[in-house]
Amino acid sequence: MRYKNNKMINMKQKTTIFRLSTSVFRFVIILNFSFLIHNSVFAQDRHKIDSLNAIINDKSICDTIKVNLLFEKASYYYLQNPDTAIAICEKAKTISERINYIKGKGDSYGWLGYLILQKGDVKKSLEYFHKCLKTKEEIGDNKGIATSLNNIGFIYKDQGDMAKALEHFYKSLKIQEEIGDIKGSAISLNNIGLIYSKQNEIDKALEYYQKSIKLREEIGDKKGISVSFNNIGSIYRNQGDLAKALDYHHKSLKLREEIVDNKGITISLFNISCIYIIQGDVQEAKSYATRSFDMAQDLGYPSEIADVAELLSRIYLYENKGIQALEMYKLYISMRDSINNEENYKQTQKQQAKYEYEKQKAIDDAENEKLIAIEKEEKEKQKILIYAIACGLGLLVVFLIFVFNRLRITRKQKLVIEKQKGVVETAHHQLEEKNTEILDSINYAKRIQSAILPPAKLVKEYLKDSFILYKPKDIVAGDFYWLEHKDGLILFAVADCTGHGVPGAMVSVVCNNALNRSVREYGLTNPGAILDKTREIVIQEFEKSDEEVKDGMDIALCSLDGNKLEYAGANNPLWIIRKGEILETKANKQPIGKFDNPLSYTTHSFELQKADSIYIFSDGYVDQFGGEKGKKFKVKAFREILLGIQDKSMENQRLLIDEIFENWRGKLEQIDDVCVIGVKI
Repeated sequence: MRYKNNKMINMKQKTTIFRLSTSVFRFVIILNFSFLIHNSVFAQDRHKIDSLNAIINDKSICDTIKVNLLFEKASYYYLQNPDTAIAICEKAKTISERINYIKGKGDSYGWLGYLILQKGDVKKSLEYFHKCLKTKEEIGDNKGIATSLNNIGFIYKDQGDMAKALEHFYKSLKIQEEIGDIKGSAISLNNIGLIYSKQNEIDKALEYYQKSIKLREEIGDKKGISVSFNNIGSIYRNQGDLAKALDYHHKSLKLREEIVDNKGITISLFNISCIYIIQGDVQEAKSYATRSFDMAQDLGYPSEIADVAELLSRIYLYENKGIQALEMYKLYISMRDSINNEENYKQTQKQQAKYEYEKQKAIDDAENEKLIAIEKEEKEKQKILIYAIACGLGLLVVFLIFVFNRLRITRKQKLVIEKQKGVVETAHHQLEEKNTEILDSINYAKRIQSAILPPAKLVKEYLKDSFILYKPKDIVAGDFYWLEHKDGLILFAVADCTGHGVPGAMVSVVCNNALNRSVREYGLTNPGAILDKTREIVIQEFEKSDEEVKDGMDIALCSLDGNKLEYAGANNPLWIIRKGEILETKANKQPIGKFDNPLSYTTHSFELQKADSIYIFSDGYVDQFGGEKGKKFKVKAFREILLGIQDKSMENQRLLIDEIFENWRGKLEQIDDVCVIGVKI
């Protein structure tokens, strides 16, 4: 069992995601999630890349601007396609060297050092980082100098040279303190603590971690604080002080949940589970390990999936659940092999770089011997000259033997690399085919889900002055809107089912069907009675499963008959805006699904007035992160928006609400499905 410790260098690598499972359907969902995450992010940036290309290819734009635009373009590729990013940065380097644009040269060297390091070529990466350092020193860019020293220090750390790593981290810290770079100083202090921890100098490690935390608290760097807490927890765990270790890992987890650092959450959950295992608390260990496993799968982290799968395998063995233990162990082996294949490829690249270096060194040594022989030739007699020539020939023979041997080794390495490349290309092709099949299936599922939503023509027929803002997070959604006309009544609702994407869409089909049956089959029109019957049907459907299913939905359901409005809700409220004031009716605090001590849903009745506006909505809008500080939008801001647009038509209200949401979100990912219905009387 490995106990995970955060790496301080912020470098991510694209990985290929595999998952073994006895359930084909679960396999399809997990693989599809990784595909959607990858492509949805890149698709959002495609129009930006096209705009950048148009400017870069404009001959009237000066070269310095083109160089900086090339770096911006590389930032969109470095995760999804590092080879493309390398080609872009090589172009920026060529232009910068041609026009002697020193800043551009330094930035291109830094980019290339980072990208090439991901390919496993440590020697070349180190050369580029040193070039970057030199150019930053030429233009007096102290922050760039400090960053370069940190990068070089990390390479020495990874190579096991802790003394040189520590030397570079201290140099970086000194510069950052001189220029008042608090965040950079905190990073360097943390890195120094990491080195002392590896050298087993625990007191020094804790001292520097605490210094780092103090600076990060000054600037509100919650992510950095969570990393330091995690590292301190690792130290106490290794020392056997499990109480302190658990305390620090829980602190780290709490911060990571606040800032939605998903990878960090996955690691903290795993580390906490490991400690509970040591303490013999198997149930707590299983609880945290299961959460870590689910999150690692959803986000597609191969290393984390492997670690927690191995841990769960041990837990299931302890519980005498052999089948589950075997399934988890198979998944662990699959993930481990996938990671090892990538590491083997990097090691091959490193060996090739080392060979090139040694070959060049041998050539340089031979040239030096020749120069020495020439100098002696001028001063010594013929006998010494003949001796020197004989020595030169001897060296040449040795050199030829050395070269022949190296060529033979290189040929073998090339055959191994070509074989591995063939295997990787075949696997990549198969993965592309699977992803295409999965995406086609999901798009077809979208068509099915769209078919159960009421068409716009029907909505406008019964709710003439209204709007619906519907923004699924993924291709399919857990949110849905519903409309039914019965006995002169207009029934309409906004529902938010458990989850989003494929799982949420599946729950939405069950819940939508339950609503339809409550009205069509059982003839109910009272909102509270409809929700009671819907809950009963949903629970019956999920109880057919061998496993306990707690999924369900939150909903706001309205019945409109002229100016008479009836409402019932499960967690989702009703807002009526009248004469510049919001009249809020709260829902029952219980979902449509399994719930301890459930009560009947309450039906609320209202006599509406002319110009009243009705709003029902899911929580996706108010829970979205965004703005300058990346915080939640919140209910208060949504209330102010609705109050401020009452003079607008319902269609214009929809456009304004959507525009405000997108501006708030900015470049951040949409975290949940969004559904809002507005109706004006």
